[in-house]
Amino acid sequence: SFNLTGVKESGSHAPGDDFFSDNSEVGNTLTITESTSGTVGGSIVFDSAKSYTVTAPDANAIFDDTDAHGSSLSDVGSIDIGSQTGANKAISVIDSALSFVDGLRADLGAVQNRFESTIANLQNVSENISASRSRILDADFAAETSNLTRSQILQQAGVAMLAQANQLPQTVLSLLQ
Repeated sequence: SFNLTGVKESGSHAPGDDFFSDNSEVGNTLTITESTSGTVGGSIVFDSAKSYTVTAPDANAIFDDTDAHGSSLSDVGSIDIGSQTGANKAISVIDSALSFVDGLRADLGAVQNRFESTIANLQNVSENISASRSRILDADFAAETSNLTRSQILQQAGVAMLAQANQLPQTVLSLLQ
C-alpha cells in the first residue's frame, strides 16, 4: 500500500517515482494515466479535510489497466449542482462526509461506552467501600456491646457472691443467738 501524502498540485506519478521526494507543495490532485500507471497491492488510504472523488471513463475502467484513472479532492463549496454530473459529485462528497462523520460518531460512541462502564464500575466500588465501612463499624459496635454486657454480667455475679459471702457470718451469728 502507499500513502498519497505530499502529492503536488495537479502532480502525476510515473512508475518508479517517489511520492515523498518533495512535500513542499501539498496539492489536491493525483493523476495516473496509461503512461503513468501504478499498481497497488493491499489498500489505499485517503485521508484529508476535503473529500475525494475517483473517476474513470466507465465503471469498469477503474480496474482496467488501459484507461486513465484519476483521484482528486473536492471541496463542498466548489461543487456545482446545476448539472447531473455536479449533483452526483455533490452526493458523492456528502456521502463521503457522512461516512466520515459516522466513523467519528462510532469512535466517540465507543469512548462514551468506555466512560459509562468506568463510571458504573467506580460507583460500584464506592458502594462496596461504603458497605464495607458500615460492616466494620457495625462489627466494632457489636463487639463493644458484647464486651459491655459481659462486663455487666461479671459485675453482677461478683456483687451477688459478695452478698452471699457477707450473709454467711450473719447466718452464723443468728444461729449462736
